[in-house]
Amino acid sequence: MSTKTVSVSNSPVIEHRSQLIDYFAQGEKTPDRWRIGTEHEKFVYRTADCRAPSYDEPGGIRDLLMALVPYGWTPVEEGGKVIALAGPDGTVSLEPAGQLELSGAPLENLHQTCAETGRHLEQVKAVGEKLGLGFLGLGMWPDKARSDLPVMPKGRYAIMLAHMPRVGNLGLDMMLRTCTIQVNLDYASEADMVQKFRVGLALQPLATALFANSPLTEKQPNGMLSYRSHIWSDTDPHRTGMLPFVFEDGFGYERYAEYALDVPMYFVYREGRYIDAAGLSFRDFLRGELAVLPGEKPTIDDWADHLSTAFPEVRLKTFLEMRGADGGPWGRICALPAFWVGLLYDQGALDAAWDLVQGWSMADREALRNDVPRLALDAPLPGGGRLRDIAGEVLDIAHRGLAARARRNGAGEDETGFLDPLREIVRSGKVPAQHLLDRYHRQWDGDACAIYSENRF
Repeated sequence: MSTKTVSVSNSPVIEHRSQLIDYFAQGEKTPDRWRIGTEHEKFVYRTADCRAPSYDEPGGIRDLLMALVPYGWTPVEEGGKVIALAGPDGTVSLEPAGQLELSGAPLENLHQTCAETGRHLEQVKAVGEKLGLGFLGLGMWPDKARSDLPVMPKGRYAIMLAHMPRVGNLGLDMMLRTCTIQVNLDYASEADMVQKFRVGLALQPLATALFANSPLTEKQPNGMLSYRSHIWSDTDPHRTGMLPFVFEDGFGYERYAEYALDVPMYFVYREGRYIDAAGLSFRDFLRGELAVLPGEKPTIDDWADHLSTAFPEVRLKTFLEMRGADGGPWGRICALPAFWVGLLYDQGALDAAWDLVQGWSMADREALRNDVPRLALDAPLPGGGRLRDIAGEVLDIAHRGLAARARRNGAGEDETGFLDPLREIVRSGKVPAQHLLDRYHRQWDGDACAIYSENRF
């Protein structure tokens, strides 16, 4: 989730609805300026007993953040507490129960992205060894109940934790018990955004399947392969889902702005604190009629904050966020941006991907998204067959897109090798969650705690 590293006190007041639409247009970039931003979360645990550490305890989350400062990170505070770090590799921040996230810097190629990931993981592992902390790459805590987990001292999380049970049954699980990998990508124009958004939504279930890695809940199989993805289906229907209007004629910046205006608010950020506005209307805010700030109109900064509180499978800000993947190990962190960059950053690949999925109806897309958390690559495909039947073809399209980019490292290698972990999943026919379940039943004798030694970074 987003962390504010600065407060923009001089952000322009929104006087006209056109400013909401212009905000998205300001994200347009020529292809030579397109960048890759990768976000990845991991669970933090005590190596002595696998307990999730609290913020304030000795050797806990605060000490973890401060121990990273000598690596060139600058502390970011809220209410006198360090809740994030800013640096040349982006932002290190905290999810609600202390999951540690790197929101990487916008980079030119996947070689840089994977190097950034490597630097971050080497840093946290070195600090973790000193503090007795380990880091787990999964989509969901395999053994922890909600009551086992701490809550981080961030104002927006207090508001969200109070609001989630009002609108869904699994929102607290989303906040406290899950981890993800995400990729942020640019667009050249409104039309380019639309095509990328459509391909991203249609193929998000395939990304979910390939990265499915959350089959255990409180030490037992939960009946899903990506329980993290299932959680989003019962979190908050006003701000999640597949967004059918994206596939309708006329979709563009204005239609997404209308959707976002209908998403109920969570908060307003003023003078270093979050004001509870949960369930209130941004449309009222535009009229100066927000109950918690009567007479005050929103700024562009408020609009950016509000956009960060919608959680569809693909999200638009001044870039597109691909949001469908479970957390996982080092190699798969690099594989997710490879998947999406290959499909979306070369026009030939983008057109080929759209040709593959454009005939699906909205009912087909919804059914696929609903089946994938349980069935992964065995989910029924629109028109017959299984999702696995097109997985290799989609990876081939992504491979061609990466090859066409011809971004090489010092050894002369292009970016296509970052797809190899996904190739192996398709070749084996088993997604990561299925391998975990095999070991759970056959090697661990039902002991989910064994997952820590095998899946730590």
